[in-house]
Amino acid sequence: MNTIIHNKLVRDRIPEIIAAAGKTCITSILSDDEYLCMLDAKLDEELAEYHQDQNIEELADLLEVVRAAAIARGYSIVQLEDICQKKRIARGGFEKRILLQEVREES
Repeated sequence: MNTIIHNKLVRDRIPEIIAAAGKTCITSILSDDEYLCMLDAKLDEELAEYHQDQNIEELADLLEVVRAAAIARGYSIVQLEDICQKKRIARGGFEKRILLQEVREES
């Protein structure tokens, strides 16, 4: 028997997909604190995968984890989008591709 240890947060349907492939998986349900910790680890994992592949699938995975992290921390998606919009209005987005090279302060 071949066993692969993962110990990572996965999407809700992954155990079902593994079972449909004729494999057996062992899962557990995380506590709130464990879930927040694993979400943070998942953000790192998905960001690393995006850096490697730089495709829209990895961006979608990142967005899904950000949404889950917001909800797990007690925010709604509406609140998250509202804050994004307010920051975009107040500080702008990233469309102009501005690279801040330095700031000089005259004394």
